[in-house]
Amino acid sequence: MLDQAAPDFSLPATGGQAITLSALKGHKVVLYFYPKDSTPGCTTESQQFRDLHGEFLAADTLVFGISRDGLKSHDNFRAKQELPFHLISDPDETACTLFGVMKMKNMYGKQVRGIERSTFVIDAAGVLRREWRGVKVPGHAQEVLDYVKTL
Repeated sequence: MLDQAAPDFSLPATGGQAITLSALKGHKVVLYFYPKDSTPGCTTESQQFRDLHGEFLAADTLVFGISRDGLKSHDNFRAKQELPFHLISDPDETACTLFGVMKMKNMYGKQVRGIERSTFVIDAAGVLRREWRGVKVPGHAQEVLDYVKTL
C-alpha cells in the first residue's frame, strides 16, 4: 500500500461533517486509528495530537482520529478533550478494512476483534507515504509530526 494512492472513503465525522479522503488532496493527512473513545491510551494519544495540532497545521497537515465509535461518543470525547480536529466514525469498519487495522487481540484473556492502534500519513497528492502499526502511544504524535515535516 505504501507509495500508492491511499484508499478512498467517505464517512461521517464530528461537527456534522462527512470526510472524503480524496477531497483532502492538496493537504497532507494524518489518519490515526484508535480502539475506543475515552479509554486511557486513546485519550492520551488524542491529547498528544491535540497538543501538537498547531504544528501539524503549520506543516499543512490535517489530522483525523478514526474509531468504530458512533458520532455521539465522538462528539462527547472531542468536547471533553478539547480536540481541535475531527473524529471520523467508522461503525461498519469501512476505513478500518481499507487500511487493514482490524486484528484479533487479547483482552482480559479473551480473544476479541478490534482496531490495532495504527497511524497513516498521506501526502498532498493523496499517496500513502508512511504507516505505523501496533503503535505505542508515548512520543508517537511527535514522531508523526517530525515525519510530516520532511514531506
